[in-house]
Amino acid sequence: MARIYPFRALRYNPSLVRVEDCVTQPYDKISPAMQEAYYQKSPYNLVRVILGLPELFDGKETGDVYTRAARDFSAWRESGILAQESDPCVFAYSQKFTVPGSNGTVLERRGFIALGGLHDYSESVVFRHEQTLSKPKSDRLNLLRATRAHFGQIFMLYSDPGLTAEKLLFKEDAVPDIEVTDEYDVLHRVWKISDESTINILVSALADKKLIIADGHHRYETALNYSKENAPAQTASSERNSYSLPQPPYPEAVAMMTFVNMDAEGLVILPTHRVVFGLKNFDPAKFVEQAKAYFVVKQVASSEIVDLRAKLATAGAGKTALLAVTKSGNYLLTAKPESVAKALGNLSERQRQLDVAQLHGLVLEQLLGITPEAIREQTNLRYLRDAGEAVDQVARGEADVAFLMNPVTMAQMREVAFAGEVMPQKSTDFFPKLLSGLAIYPLD
Repeated sequence: MARIYPFRALRYNPSLVRVEDCVTQPYDKISPAMQEAYYQKSPYNLVRVILGLPELFDGKETGDVYTRAARDFSAWRESGILAQESDPCVFAYSQKFTVPGSNGTVLERRGFIALGGLHDYSESVVFRHEQTLSKPKSDRLNLLRATRAHFGQIFMLYSDPGLTAEKLLFKEDAVPDIEVTDEYDVLHRVWKISDESTINILVSALADKKLIIADGHHRYETALNYSKENAPAQTASSERNSYSLPQPPYPEAVAMMTFVNMDAEGLVILPTHRVVFGLKNFDPAKFVEQAKAYFVVKQVASSEIVDLRAKLATAGAGKTALLAVTKSGNYLLTAKPESVAKALGNLSERQRQLDVAQLHGLVLEQLLGITPEAIREQTNLRYLRDAGEAVDQVARGEADVAFLMNPVTMAQMREVAFAGEVMPQKSTDFFPKLLSGLAIYPLD
């Protein structure tokens, strides 16, 4: 069901630039400080294409960020900064990292980079698990139209308990083509795989798989829309090139993806905490009393972040739990199932059992009166990976209340996705992220 293809990737030429100075985190994970740092690293850093600074003009600059991205991308190709592979290939991709918040636990996540076919969700080949917003999709579509290239990979999950791809692609004594350590101390290694028999075995192994989007929902839907814009009247669905390898029916029918086996080791989902600010006349005591209608509320004496996270994890073992941090105290909220079921009757049972669904649908919307539109636009809401920073923002008076979360589990995400449902935005935070610029898929 899943269609994958090798491709002649563009890659940074290591004889002209240092690859580690040119690759970036995904565009939506680049903070203003990171953006500026990337600009300083190299005149060929990919940030200039995927997230250009509109205020950087030197008197000679013309056009908007998209036309300048296309100009720079074209110039880098012409000058050889970006060189194209002579043969179609896929790339084995390893990420070795220390799990944030752990006591030094080191894991390795393995996958591979290839082209993947684009499918409507109704085809039940590719499944989403989060909602998307129109503004980011419009931005990515403008960039795609201007550059006609995919610079980052969509993060896809599939299931294979037999670990076929891992056994096929990863050889312990193989020297990586790329080795980069990023700003989060994650070691990224990439190996080019051009052997035709290996690629064809990989293609066959994935042919019966269903895919879940882990990261990159906006880019996936953007690529799908662009594919429809450019679909020819007739396509050949089973063409093979002179290398006896499968090739897509037309260039826009696919996007660059990293495929990771959800049955393998190394998959980590981190919690994303919610910080609420700008509420009129927020009263912590009143909020706690209202919450008691739906939750068992217990005050937590400690304000140490380690203690708060530990109590939240213990309370959330096998059930839902939230931890509300206010200026007047910290409160552990565990659901009263019957009351929550009645209040969230519009959601399925599997959704009602999610901490994040209870937080958004019940706490944010019903108890705090934040509208779904305000949540989408983040009018009164910030998302933070760092629980300590969330607590500090309340202490500094920059927020009314913070909600610390346990992470969504792989089993929960899988169940929701395959049921054709979606979670609230920012429900999952897969760590680490896939670097952009390790390979580039040009449509021309």
